[in-house]
Amino acid sequence: MPRVGGPATFMRLPTSTDTNELDACIVGVPFDIGTSNRPGARLAPREIRDESRLLRPYNMATRAMPFDSIQVADLGDVPINTYHIRKSFELITEYYTSIFANSCVPLTLGGDHSIVLPILRAAYQTYGPVAVVHVDAHADANDKMFGEKYTHGTPFRRAVEEDLLQRDKVVQIGLRGTGYDPADFDWSKEQGFKVVQAHECWYHSLETMMDEFRSIIGDHPVYLSFDIDGLDPAYAPGTGTPESGGLTTMQGLEIIRGCRGLNFIGGDLVEVSPMFDMTRGTSLLAANLVYEMLCIHPDVKYRETT
Repeated sequence: MPRVGGPATFMRLPTSTDTNELDACIVGVPFDIGTSNRPGARLAPREIRDESRLLRPYNMATRAMPFDSIQVADLGDVPINTYHIRKSFELITEYYTSIFANSCVPLTLGGDHSIVLPILRAAYQTYGPVAVVHVDAHADANDKMFGEKYTHGTPFRRAVEEDLLQRDKVVQIGLRGTGYDPADFDWSKEQGFKVVQAHECWYHSLETMMDEFRSIIGDHPVYLSFDIDGLDPAYAPGTGTPESGGLTTMQGLEIIRGCRGLNFIGGDLVEVSPMFDMTRGTSLLAANLVYEMLCIHPDVKYRETT
């Protein structure tokens, strides 16, 4: 079957509704009513799946062989409520609770970044407070936005308040841009998070940094939350809140690949807005990043170097 054909699932994977026999799964969350600027992330799961048809099964750089190693399927989308944030959060948490309970690693196609909060609520029920590697232009740790506590700019503040995070094992990478207050990033540091602003990454490989973070996280269950706006808009223009001076595509890959060997329990790729993705390159990049997350599943085997 040519890649332009076949089912419109992630990488043309089979579909399933049962995670009992799965090691990893793809889940879409078509939700963007938590956004504050450009809308459209609710359309991203479908676009990312469509662009993923360009991907092949083997990782020629890391030599990962995910589909030779583990059982993976596309579960489809969470049936969220497009008019009610809190009700949608309840639906998302309920959906993911059984996934984590079955030791299946969910890889999520967002959706805006508010969805990480209900996912972390579900993860807590199985793993307790988790470590987090968070790639983003923004800390997403505001107390409120326009008086609202549940938005795409507040999930990590709520996650701390609900004790969902192992605070001394949370890393935020790529923060930058302008702020509403000169202390906008200080709250994260006060919680014990390791904060790496984007300008600290300029002109550098991030391999050494990821070596340090692996030693900090150790064997603690870790969740990877990747906002596409963590990358510079030169690479990922199709997003809701772009910020200049971001990470490169190569640095994004280094971060994900640098999580190999950790007790990886799940990840998300959020904030792709297809209506601002004129060439569909952002959706294709997102599909590649999700594939790289699949490659760091703890049970994935790697081909030996010849």
